[in-house]
Amino acid sequence: MRHVFAGIAGLIAVCLPGAAQAVCDPGELTIKFSHVVAEKGHPKGEMAAALAARINTEMNGSACMEVYPSSELYDDDAVMEALLLGEVQIAAPSISKLEDYTLKYRLFDLPFLFSDMQAVNVFIESEIGNSLLNEMSDYGFVGIGYMLNGLKQFSANKVLEIPKDAEGLAFRVQTSDVAVSMIETLNARPVKLPFKDVFYSLETGLVDGQENTWSNIYTQRLFTVQDGVLETNHQLLIYLAVVSQEWLEGLDPAIRATFLKIFKEVSGAYNARAMEINAESRSKIIRFGGVVRGLTPVQRKEWVSAMAPVWAKYQDQIGLDVIEAAVNSNASN
Repeated sequence: MRHVFAGIAGLIAVCLPGAAQAVCDPGELTIKFSHVVAEKGHPKGEMAAALAARINTEMNGSACMEVYPSSELYDDDAVMEALLLGEVQIAAPSISKLEDYTLKYRLFDLPFLFSDMQAVNVFIESEIGNSLLNEMSDYGFVGIGYMLNGLKQFSANKVLEIPKDAEGLAFRVQTSDVAVSMIETLNARPVKLPFKDVFYSLETGLVDGQENTWSNIYTQRLFTVQDGVLETNHQLLIYLAVVSQEWLEGLDPAIRATFLKIFKEVSGAYNARAMEINAESRSKIIRFGGVVRGLTPVQRKEWVSAMAPVWAKYQDQIGLDVIEAAVNSNASN
């Protein structure tokens, strides 16, 4: 029967979040899930914990899952190699980190593509959305599902209201060429940094601003080192749950079917929960003294217009059919 570490291990867990893991019984399949965000208060972190709880209960005797949050094992750049080496079995990097494997994933970074999260759900459940899960098969990876966070907001160490306010500032971005182009379009300077380094970089002035979801801004305390947050909802933060194709195909068929069924059910529930978590995080930011500024309809049009060149630059790489399907999802919800 599975148990968790006690005694000394419990003391260790106080110092090292996530260290108290389920202990797999002899003969059980160990599934390690590595991600970079907080275990609590974050859609991905909470989904990973819920997934482990389901697997460790319903697959007890055949499989067990260990979750390593907050880059305890790997960051999003190193985890892909770890998947192929079998050192971890599931990763969930931001889809922006995967453009080295397919340019079609640049779709999700197009600014002002989705009107709201309902439109995102319509698209990822569509035929084209499902087909994109297999875009990395040539590299030995397969996506088993999307994990949603939310729409991003801009913040800086000065007031942001219109695109011109961003000129000359340095903004942290993910390792995404689309994000780089977006910042450059604002006549600002993009700086690619790992997620774990964002707070320090803002606090020390290495960068002036950033763009992220409410849950990331709250759980990483980014709002405490910024003048305020501008509610732009300009870009989507979405993760792809990735496994090694060889690992997945090598599973016993019954174990594979149960694992995928549980993943689909849990990810579906937490994708819905993600909107609530972000709304709660937004409220907490305000409660703890953070400043949130909204856009007027005129200001929003100005931001959308400023980002138009980004669409023109990447539409051929992504494919007009894919972009049109995403755009049409806005009218389908």
